[in-house]
Amino acid sequence: MSDITISFLVLGAVVVLFVSNLIPVELVAIGSALALYATGVLTLNQSLAGFGDPTVVLIASLFVVSEGLDSTGTTAWAGQQLLSRAGDGRPRLLIMMMSLVAGLTALISVNGAVAALVPMVVVMAIRLDERPSQLLMPLAFAAHAGSMLALTGTPVNVLVSEAANDAGLGEFGFFSFALVGIPLLLGTIAIVVLFGERLLPNRKPSSISPDLSEHARTLRQQYLADHTVFRLRILAGSAFIGHTVHDIDVTGYAGISLVGVQRDGRGRPTLEAINQGDVLIVRGELEPVEALCAARNLEFRSDPFLVDASGQLLDRVSGVAELVVPPRSSLVGTRIFPGMVTESGDLVVLAIQRKGQDLGARETIIAVGDNLLVRGAWDALEKNEASPDVLSVDSPELIRRQALPLGPGAKRAIGVLIAMVVLLATGLVPAVVASLLAAAAMVLLRVVNMEQCYRSISWTSVILVGGMIPLSVAIKETGAAEKIAIALVDLVGDSGPYALLVGIFVLTVTLGQLISNTATALILIPIAVSAASQLDISAKPVLMTVTVSAAASFLTPVATPANMMVMGPGGYKFGDYWKLGLPLVLWYLLVVTLLIPLIWSF
Repeated sequence: MSDITISFLVLGAVVVLFVSNLIPVELVAIGSALALYATGVLTLNQSLAGFGDPTVVLIASLFVVSEGLDSTGTTAWAGQQLLSRAGDGRPRLLIMMMSLVAGLTALISVNGAVAALVPMVVVMAIRLDERPSQLLMPLAFAAHAGSMLALTGTPVNVLVSEAANDAGLGEFGFFSFALVGIPLLLGTIAIVVLFGERLLPNRKPSSISPDLSEHARTLRQQYLADHTVFRLRILAGSAFIGHTVHDIDVTGYAGISLVGVQRDGRGRPTLEAINQGDVLIVRGELEPVEALCAARNLEFRSDPFLVDASGQLLDRVSGVAELVVPPRSSLVGTRIFPGMVTESGDLVVLAIQRKGQDLGARETIIAVGDNLLVRGAWDALEKNEASPDVLSVDSPELIRRQALPLGPGAKRAIGVLIAMVVLLATGLVPAVVASLLAAAAMVLLRVVNMEQCYRSISWTSVILVGGMIPLSVAIKETGAAEKIAIALVDLVGDSGPYALLVGIFVLTVTLGQLISNTATALILIPIAVSAASQLDISAKPVLMTVTVSAAASFLTPVATPANMMVMGPGGYKFGDYWKLGLPLVLWYLLVVTLLIPLIWSF
């Protein structure tokens, strides 16, 4: 059996397995590389070379940059700016929303931009009395158009740019994609604004992303409606020194109740004589507590990140978490009280509720199902969230991203992003070097930690690209791409290069609705280059056609992860996508056939 035949068989098996979804796509990609090695089509080094390809490294590092922007609340801030400026007019709302997600996509990828903005758009829809189904599909489709605004918009852009360089034509510039991306975006917005209301379903969603933008207010109303816990350090000269907790009288300060006194700020409340440096724990309102501090020589203690003189629950350094005690937790049976510092020393208990009722300032024995409101540094909250002894109602990380826009590290993250864009746009260093420098800077500047880096990378995308690159190489080197290209050229006959663009477009769009558009691009890139060679024309317009076609993933929810992200919150069904998607595909076809040849001549 010839190498060409084997390559075709592997390609066919890959497509069938992708469409059937019987095996995880990562295993299919790795399996295709191993199959090509096992059959002798590629050497071992060739079969594994995809995982060390600069394109794979570039894609992985861009995920880290995206995480830096998202984790610091930069994308949440952008969404809130949209919410405050959108008004209540549908056209204005759609234009601003779609422009925002397109701009974010150009910098942080389709999936990152859509994931960051879905909760904001759902909140916006509810507040403006719109159905999320009228907004979320336009959000995803605008993100696909936005992926054509810059090199970093999608892995396909990177793959196509590298292919053009390998063909001796030079890479596409960082903003070259915007020459077609801007018309694609403008056309997408126009179609949605003019026809979207009739083409989109008006349906209640099956699930709604939580709105945590006002989370601090919600928790304060539930747990601290009538009080806040304060920890007050007893200073030298305080009238309380030498007395016991039973001698302390705070009845002259309206609304203040005494929880207890802790020796050196730790452990159970002490009944011994009070010393300088002990911590007085009280519950009440801020103003009378301030009066108490002034009269009795006390000071607010804000370490470790407790409610201090500001009385705020969320800030750039610290936040709160709502925890539930599950069955078999080691906390069951232990004693706890408001104002208590945990054994780790990095969290403080603000309130305890049982069956929705506040248990007050007294010491309590923890039972299964108790709710605890705790406060501490954001990293401490996230670390304790992983404990098997508690269940977190809402992820501290998600709270921080939504409720604290432009949080810690936001300015540094934006600075790193600007520097990366400058490097990519000017070409001072290779794209992979610029992205690696940006990812490293995010870590060195403490915008993200290494755990966040590993978690942020979409390993499915990385493994998919790394595993599919060998198949792309095999299709090219065995002559399989040339055979498909010849068949495609024979099919279009004497119709010329314009017909070739249409053929490439139809083939890419068809495959792209069934399997990953990245995998589709890897399959079509060598075919596009060979077809251009057969017609003796430049490969650049043909490769750009592959890019635009891969972005036209509008007809099915399985075409891209972004399409799937909006399916639940929007209440969409499988057959909803093509109704709005088909006019957009036709618009993309017009851009391919009329505009691309004008910019990149044959």
